[in-house]
Amino acid sequence: MEPTEKKGFFRGLIDKITGTETTETLSVPQEMVVSETVAEPIVPQTPETAPVPAVPETQAKPSFFERLKSGLKKTKDGLVGRIDTLILGKKTIDADTLEELEEILITSDIGVKTTVELIRTLEQRLGRNELKDGEALRGALKEEILSRLTAHHRPLDISSQRPFVLLVIGVNGVGKTTTIGKLASRFSAAGNKVLLAAADTFRAAAAEQLIAWGDRSGVDVIRHKEGADPSAVVFDACKAAVARDVDILIIDTAGRLHTKVNLMEEMKKIRRVIDREIPGAPHETLLVLDAATGQNAVSQARIFKESAGVTGLALTKLDGTAKGGIVVAVSHEFALPVRYIGVGESIDDLRDFDPQEFTDALFQA
Repeated sequence: MEPTEKKGFFRGLIDKITGTETTETLSVPQEMVVSETVAEPIVPQTPETAPVPAVPETQAKPSFFERLKSGLKKTKDGLVGRIDTLILGKKTIDADTLEELEEILITSDIGVKTTVELIRTLEQRLGRNELKDGEALRGALKEEILSRLTAHHRPLDISSQRPFVLLVIGVNGVGKTTTIGKLASRFSAAGNKVLLAAADTFRAAAAEQLIAWGDRSGVDVIRHKEGADPSAVVFDACKAAVARDVDILIIDTAGRLHTKVNLMEEMKKIRRVIDREIPGAPHETLLVLDAATGQNAVSQARIFKESAGVTGLALTKLDGTAKGGIVVAVSHEFALPVRYIGVGESIDDLRDFDPQEFTDALFQA
């Protein structure tokens, strides 16, 4: 018998791993066993063989109607919610019910004048035996509110003149400059050539804020130094609008306290300059109101309409207030169309006002 070659422990282990061991089985303690793994061949990835990445599920963006309902929730709870508590489930409607309803409407910023008219109309319908229960009263109230919003509703038609001059007015803090920026973005995205005029030369950084909006939407801004004569800015803007053949000129104005006579005199001067340079302009004088101010917005609408020739309204910040009833009050009391409403911070949240959509969002469960 051939003598068995003696091997060292580690030499034998190496031979076993590399496959050179053929004549001897080496007993190795279990804790020293090294596992072999065979690497799979690397296959180059091509467009055909590359794995398709998983597409993350995207949540559908809520429709504007859903955002409108959400934005009006505080108003709905404060107005329609209280009305529902009063009338739903009632089998009969009487004068006492209407009196309680009147109080709810007034305290929800529908306004005294509009409320008195609404209650008088409902009393007439009650006398004709049309309001037999709470559900009928709720439906009738919705109809009457919609009727008053629709009576003065007219969407803004910017195609009627060129350049179309839109003069935007309102007190400081109502969201006037932001509204202008959102309108400029919308008009520009629709293919219109837009020019902005920074005629609010009194508020610090007003022009810078407007320029920032202009940069976002690719719109030029005519400005002078802070403290300059607003009418001079308007004059230059009108000249530029004609020379550059723009579609829409939007003019921002100072928003100091509406009770100050000098502000209103300034508005009149601006209007004279605009009319001299572009006869018949401004074609729209848009008053921006903060819905959260409630009856103070009514006071502003009254003074601005008398002094500045307001032709349309924009109601901002409806998403943060329970005073959304002011939309009905200012439109009906001053026979003015609500052109736009704001129910959020994004550009998409400033929308054309639709009376039917607004009323549905307010009364829908």
